[in-house]
Amino acid sequence: MAIKDESSTSISEAAKLRVNVKLVLARVVVRDSKGNSIGNLQKEDFELFDNGKPQVISSFDLHHVSPGTPAASTSTVPNSAVTPVENSPALPVRYVVYLFDDLHLNFADLSMVRTAAIRRLQGLAPTDRVAIYSTSGQTSLDFTDDRSQLLETANKLQPRPLLGSEINPCPNITFYMADQIVNKRDPSVLQAAINNYVQCASIPTQAISSASIYVESAADQVLQIGEHESRLALGVLQNVVRRISAMPGQRTLVLVSPGFLTPELEYDYNDIIDRALRGQVVISSLDARGLYTVIPFGDASNPGVSDTPIPGQTTPNTPRILLDTQEASADDDILAVLAYSTGGTFFHNNNDMDEGLRRVADVPEFYYMLGFTPQNLKLDGKFHTLKVTLKAKGKFDLQARRGYFAPKHDVDAAEEAKREIEDEVLSSEELHDLPVALHTQFFKADDKSAKLTVLARVDVKRLHYKQAENRNENKLTIVTAVFDRNGNFMEAVEKTVEMKWKSETLQNKLNSGITLKSSFDVKPGRYLVRVVARDSEQQVMSAENGAVEIP
Repeated sequence: MAIKDESSTSISEAAKLRVNVKLVLARVVVRDSKGNSIGNLQKEDFELFDNGKPQVISSFDLHHVSPGTPAASTSTVPNSAVTPVENSPALPVRYVVYLFDDLHLNFADLSMVRTAAIRRLQGLAPTDRVAIYSTSGQTSLDFTDDRSQLLETANKLQPRPLLGSEINPCPNITFYMADQIVNKRDPSVLQAAINNYVQCASIPTQAISSASIYVESAADQVLQIGEHESRLALGVLQNVVRRISAMPGQRTLVLVSPGFLTPELEYDYNDIIDRALRGQVVISSLDARGLYTVIPFGDASNPGVSDTPIPGQTTPNTPRILLDTQEASADDDILAVLAYSTGGTFFHNNNDMDEGLRRVADVPEFYYMLGFTPQNLKLDGKFHTLKVTLKAKGKFDLQARRGYFAPKHDVDAAEEAKREIEDEVLSSEELHDLPVALHTQFFKADDKSAKLTVLARVDVKRLHYKQAENRNENKLTIVTAVFDRNGNFMEAVEKTVEMKWKSETLQNKLNSGITLKSSFDVKPGRYLVRVVARDSEQQVMSAENGAVEIP
């Protein structure tokens, strides 16, 4: 999000102390035995452990998600040039991204889930905005409520692996096997691959000894291709999280995938989880394989081979059906981690894709955001395991992130303060910790252009000030942002007011407060306006929403 800075800014010493603290966040969903989320718990009901050590929960928030809540509230001023808010248009409330993993989906699974997705898109709610992306990057549609565009884009989805699927490859080495052979150095899996190669290639007995070299080389090649596909999928996922974080409403990302392995990529997907938590994005995942079963000894398109030992074999081999079962479970792991870490739903082992898409598009009615500050945290980039539990015993299903990575360097204070404001600009909730009111005006130059003016009025008498040399000092940073009818970010302007009022000025000359004006060149249409203010003395914020329609 680019913010136009119309005045110089700096970060106060008090702000530096605040933003340099590393706050680790964990979104927690607690469900009862019937699967309903629970919303009556308190901070004292939870226990949180970092690498097995109990932590003090320093921040605690209960969030109640109500689909009927409007995205914006508005205000008026007694002026005929100001937009009458009572007639403001209905604005988007919920944003859903469908990210189809066309790098890993096969045709049969993609066809089944695509058909279900098309049926769901046909019933799009008026306050919903939907975007469609794919992990290959070859299919994309930004947020819209245009059903014809959404259906057209969904119909274009097709599998797009980096390399075409080879029929009856020899040796038949999967990504999971390649990871076990190259990264884990598992001799029993290597032996299974050698057995496969000897049988499918009809290697004579006298040449069996050299098969290991060829198999290890083939495994290394499979591993490189698989890792590249996984990196590409996670890279697109990270970009989509960043994109939906810019939307001013409920944010849900639905990953439709058969799952995939992420060897040596733990840092990458944990960074995605951190971004999602800070951007208030819920990631849900749907295993497009449905009720997945492993067919012993292959099927008609991929016949299996016997697990019978080859001549001269001394190392036991892992049975192929066991490897395929382990791979199916390992592929699911990334889908479960993303969903459970961000408060989403993981739908799997079920062929009802209509029900699956319904569940993953909805967010839990209640969830808790827990935060803690690790003590004596080393900036070494190492992984820390997290565990969240309930003190009360009972039949509860609790989902939360598994861990986090320590930072590798100090957090930059200025950047953290800037991100704090940006995160609030891109939120939809209203805050009223500072006395700020929002008003809108517009002027049409012609039928195709208009000037939208946003007024942020601050009651400066109600602010808190630091006393210094008979002056009342504080600094106010105000960001005004404009979004289009679909909630897509358009432009933002930042203004900073350095306040050093004399007491008599504050009491006698500022009865009406101060007003900051920001102007935007727009076309006729519907817009969402948001004003966020942050002061340096109390380090609190206010956020106000407004809606305007320019005919």
